[in-house]
Amino acid sequence: MADETGADAPSIKIYHELMAYRVLDILLVSSPYDAFIMEEEGRLSNRIINQYKGLNLSKPPKLTLAFSVSEAFEHLENKPFDLILAMPGLAGMDVYAFGRQVKKQYSQIPFYLLFHNTYDINHYANADLQTPVDRTYIWEGKADLLLAIIKNFEDEKNVAFDTENAKVRVIIMVEDSPYHYSSLLPILYKHIVIQTQSVMDDSINEEQRILKRRGRPKLLVAHDYEQAMVLFERYKPYVLSVFTDMRYAINGQEDPHAGRKLLTRIKAEIPDLPTLILSTQEKNRNIAEAIPAQFINKNSNNLHDQIKSFFVTHLGFGAFVFRMPDNNEIARASNLREVEKLLPDMPDASVLHHARHNDFSRWLLARSEVDFALSLKPYTIKDFTDASEIKRFLIERIRDRRKDSRQGLVIEFDPEKFDIDTDFMKIGTGSLGGKARGLAFMSHQLGQDPSLKQKFPEIDITIPQTFVIATDGFNMFVEDNKLSQLIEEDKEPDDAQVVKRFLKARLPRHLKMSLKAYIEHVHYPIAVRSSSLFEDAHYQPFAGIYKTYMLPNSGTSTENRLEQLITAVKLVYASTYLKAPRSYARSTMHRTEDEEMAVVLQQITGTRHKNYFYPAVSGVAQSYNFYPIGHLKAEDGISYLALGLGKIVMGGEKTLRLCPKYPQFLPQFSMIDDILENSQKYFYSLKMDEIPIHEKSLGVGEDPCLTKLNIIDAKDHPSVQMLCSSFNMQDNRIRDRFLDKEFPVLTFANILKYNTFPLADILAEVTALGTRWMGASVEVEFAVDLPVEGVRSKPRFSLLQIRPMCQYKQNLGVTISETDIKNAFCRSTLSLGNGEYKNIQDIVYVDPKTFESNKMSLVAGEINKINAMFNNTQTKYALIGPGRWGSSDRWLGIPVVWSDISNVGVMVETTIESVKADFSQGSHFFQNITSLGIPYITVQNKSNDFIDYDFLADRETVTTTRYLKHIRFDKPLKILVDGTTSQAVIMQGLDESGTDIMDDIPVIKPSVN
Repeated sequence: MADETGADAPSIKIYHELMAYRVLDILLVSSPYDAFIMEEEGRLSNRIINQYKGLNLSKPPKLTLAFSVSEAFEHLENKPFDLILAMPGLAGMDVYAFGRQVKKQYSQIPFYLLFHNTYDINHYANADLQTPVDRTYIWEGKADLLLAIIKNFEDEKNVAFDTENAKVRVIIMVEDSPYHYSSLLPILYKHIVIQTQSVMDDSINEEQRILKRRGRPKLLVAHDYEQAMVLFERYKPYVLSVFTDMRYAINGQEDPHAGRKLLTRIKAEIPDLPTLILSTQEKNRNIAEAIPAQFINKNSNNLHDQIKSFFVTHLGFGAFVFRMPDNNEIARASNLREVEKLLPDMPDASVLHHARHNDFSRWLLARSEVDFALSLKPYTIKDFTDASEIKRFLIERIRDRRKDSRQGLVIEFDPEKFDIDTDFMKIGTGSLGGKARGLAFMSHQLGQDPSLKQKFPEIDITIPQTFVIATDGFNMFVEDNKLSQLIEEDKEPDDAQVVKRFLKARLPRHLKMSLKAYIEHVHYPIAVRSSSLFEDAHYQPFAGIYKTYMLPNSGTSTENRLEQLITAVKLVYASTYLKAPRSYARSTMHRTEDEEMAVVLQQITGTRHKNYFYPAVSGVAQSYNFYPIGHLKAEDGISYLALGLGKIVMGGEKTLRLCPKYPQFLPQFSMIDDILENSQKYFYSLKMDEIPIHEKSLGVGEDPCLTKLNIIDAKDHPSVQMLCSSFNMQDNRIRDRFLDKEFPVLTFANILKYNTFPLADILAEVTALGTRWMGASVEVEFAVDLPVEGVRSKPRFSLLQIRPMCQYKQNLGVTISETDIKNAFCRSTLSLGNGEYKNIQDIVYVDPKTFESNKMSLVAGEINKINAMFNNTQTKYALIGPGRWGSSDRWLGIPVVWSDISNVGVMVETTIESVKADFSQGSHFFQNITSLGIPYITVQNKSNDFIDYDFLADRETVTTTRYLKHIRFDKPLKILVDGTTSQAVIMQGLDESGTDIMDDIPVIKPSVN
């Protein structure tokens, strides 16, 4: 080894001075919920250490939270910050006004804006150049974007010194879309780490390995041609590669061939420079080949793999390579988790070989595991007598390190130290996913804010015991079994194929062992629920898109219970690749490949009666009511109650709708006939039989463990008796108490009218707290166990899930004139949406002349086929039909799922005599429609609302089926929705003269019947 005074000394010394600028303090201005997501169950420093190894994060930044403008300025006055991150969801906050005020007083601090969704990209990208925002990112709940933002800012600050003094290399990325650079930056930083590791393998000594990680390539972002050329000319000697989009501005004008021009110029100066074009246009592949440059389609289903392949082929990368003493490779591991997984099966000779050569320590140092690496120095390893001791030592240290990296309320699951009393545990080191994150957030907030429990001391308010299989289990399962092949280019597997492949795949051994330890200790019924990264996200929640399975977890055989649990987990994993999630993902600009699935194993709230298990009450409470009636206000909220499991609510079936603020105001129960007609007739419960779960019984259909019980057949159940009133046919009277010899009617009178359980008050309080916590309107799923003699003396209220609601923005100033109403062939006074919806020329409508209310499922099938005709057209259509769209009850509406209507642009719900359904807003289907910004127009059976079916019938059809007609207009329709008045109109568009085509057409306004 060279002496420090020798030739190597100057280069070693300079590494001490690299990356001198660090982001140490960040101010995050957001709602409490966004802040919780940012830190996700642990301190930011630990998240950073776990996510990026080898990124020189010996001093992770500290995150300071501010939940209001005044609090933010108070922090700014008290200490200096390196970076300000702001989210627009903070109640009552104008983020631009806040930014301008910050810039006036603290102009030196970068001000970055994080949006939750992709809909406002164009608006903010084209904002005034005087905006205080230095850069805009699209935040989708992934911690690695935050890390990429920090590293990119540090790179910009350090690149000049580091390139000049240590010849650090530079990658230039040219991208003007916030959505795409927000998506690409985390991927690129991930692979920069891998590439840096391959260089560190050649380090001469430990000191060099520690210091050289500071010399990783810098990533610089340009947004137009001029910025890119400035970066290239400035750092030309150090440029490792250039990644570029094809279309962006040159001299202020968008140029569709800017990327080609940039790379052609750069290649003229450095012909051998590896370059990459990232574009959404497949036609640019030929242009790239002519440059020559590599090409990747940003919409590709395997974008990550293609970028990784580029790094491997052109820029190099490193992983821990297990070798035999003769240097033959036997396995590779890219992270600590994989090392732990592989170690037990590695030959003794290989483990001894690497231990003696200090390979484990060298690899860990590259990933910022300094203390761990130092503990594995050769003299430490030599203390062990054989390879098995070394393996055991390494596995224990890796597990300890992973456990220490998590702090807070979410406890890492340890099969050897399982504690049945732990409320929230996590298997794996990946993300919790959206649904589990919401549960963890509620658990955290309930611990921090005791007001709810203090207000209702006689009620046990809890989060059910929860275990989460983190997303790394899904990733390993998919990778080990090569399941990503199912969604490769030009492949559209049907759901049966997906389920079959997933069920045949092997679960990772360590995950199976963890589930075995879990099932050995847990004997209550289990809900196996999806918790994907995208699920319950702001504005694009993927609500109800994935699968949930209920397990009785009964029987004495541990092996049988474990096999059922593993099957259910695999089926939840499989739901990631099913048709409905794939269709929905395309509508939200997400890629299925980007999705990662965690699984929530949650204790089911309920009580067993004979062979059935279910909660007394389940439902959904929303803090915002899209359809307020009478004296109700939108801000009063709305709730949906049901006896039994919540499947009936989520499926949009018949339940009780009420406002928690006015629990006795029930218009649907105003007359006895109304009560008999509108009350819930059946409920879902869990069968406690030891039911075998397999492909044929479960698959893509109904959960075989659930059963539908008629209320009249469950008269002897305590919950039914507590919640039902009695109807006397002779007297034509309903009494607010259960009488065994009379007809039971589910009215919830005991709790709504006589307040034997303060459910309405709890729901009002929970939604108010949730709104404050999340900085947005919220939807809460809940379940209630009422006291049962000999079983439970104290009632229990279980919070099952919380998610932000999707609300249309009502600030676009849309005005609907009398002329618009005159020219319209459809008008509604109860609509959701806001704005003028353009570029829709097609209408698909259920023909009232052929419609049969008992053929709803057939109508849904026909809609699916017509919807498929739009798959490759990139166009949307308006869908018009009777009843409640998406209801699981085929008597209430057409039971479409998302994949049936994935290309819809406007939905119209009409009311007719044969289909009587309340307006639905509690179902998962409705949540997803509104999250996509699709206007939902309800045409009521009243004088001010109309739809002119005669006008539609006079149009030439593109497609006609038994129940549907598809028509296409020459010009885009004019669709106006006024969010302030809930009015909407649909009319023909303008002709070439700029006048309404319908001006000269006499319009007849028939009723919706």
